[in-house]
Amino acid sequence: MSNTSFFDEQKEQSLIKARIVEKYFWAWANVIIGYLKNTERKGWNVDPKIAYIDLFAGPGRYKDGAKSTPIKVLETAISNPDMQNRLVTVFNDVDAENVNSLQEAINLIPGIENLKYKPQVINHEVGENIVKSFNELKLVPTLFFVDPWGYKGLSLELINSVVKNWGCDCLFFFNYNRINMGLSNASVEKHMNPLFGKIRADKVREQLNNALKPEERELIIIEAICEALKEMGGEYVLPFRFKHENGSRTSHHLIFVSKNVKGYTIMKDIMAKESSDENQGVPSFEYNPATFRQPLLFDFYRPLDDLEEMLLDKFAGQTISMLEVYDQHHVGKRYIGKNYKTALNNLEAKGKITAEPPANKRKKNKGEITFADSVKVIFPSKQ
Repeated sequence: MSNTSFFDEQKEQSLIKARIVEKYFWAWANVIIGYLKNTERKGWNVDPKIAYIDLFAGPGRYKDGAKSTPIKVLETAISNPDMQNRLVTVFNDVDAENVNSLQEAINLIPGIENLKYKPQVINHEVGENIVKSFNELKLVPTLFFVDPWGYKGLSLELINSVVKNWGCDCLFFFNYNRINMGLSNASVEKHMNPLFGKIRADKVREQLNNALKPEERELIIIEAICEALKEMGGEYVLPFRFKHENGSRTSHHLIFVSKNVKGYTIMKDIMAKESSDENQGVPSFEYNPATFRQPLLFDFYRPLDDLEEMLLDKFAGQTISMLEVYDQHHVGKRYIGKNYKTALNNLEAKGKITAEPPANKRKKNKGEITFADSVKVIFPSKQ
């Protein structure tokens, strides 16, 4: 499939990807704007703007008329007066035809004239010059979206050049198939090394030489990119896997990078709802099966049954609220808030923990005993 044919019609994975970005943009923008308005009320001197940057923006619409991510983001901003007055948008594409098509699509959006800052549509190749420009700037809070066709232009330096600043998060589409092939191809080493870092890229190549099964290769590669992002300073990394239409192989990963746990938590809930299935109420996030050989990813794949034992072990001897349990434990794991409430309810029913107030004094919701954030949990000491 060529790059051109990619925009003929919106595939299911493109729809889900756009929905994840759109939902997160809305949530992120409202959080950041709330903070800015609070600082403005205090009389602090802050830049009132927020930004959305898309470096591989495409033509704006698929040939079947479906809206792509840039159009959805702008429509979201137009619907909110605060965003109308604060949002700066930059859309780039190396293809001049895409740029012209995107500009036309933007001009036709109802209410586009209500945005205080006119969307910037530019035509540049993504490379060292753009990285250098971002590195030299102190960016306003920015949501950065990188969706390259393959891998050219995608690098750790590019991602870090944006997320280094406060309030800046990044979402990028990681083309697993192309990168998997590229790591074994010496002719594209100049593109692979910036994505992982030279030392890590060489280590990954060595590991891949001994990896016979496709799932082993995928685990090694995704583990490596997550480790690289965390070392760079993107403390909170969350991947979401997309499979091919027949469901047998992975095509892409949408990877979220942030330095803020609030953004991570918001994105986690969004990706959980977009997951195709769940096990015992634990969302799949379409993640790969993990093994002990990939410790960074392993915790994403432990079932809800294990969560109860993990909590008993980690919080042994402590008295702590439900919210504190969640805050201190969920990062790096695929469990969401309701999973912790279920696990704690189960432990209480089994007599393995006590709670204050106890179950018989808590409310019920649809027949289920609630476990509010403020409920205190008393964990027994280890025997």
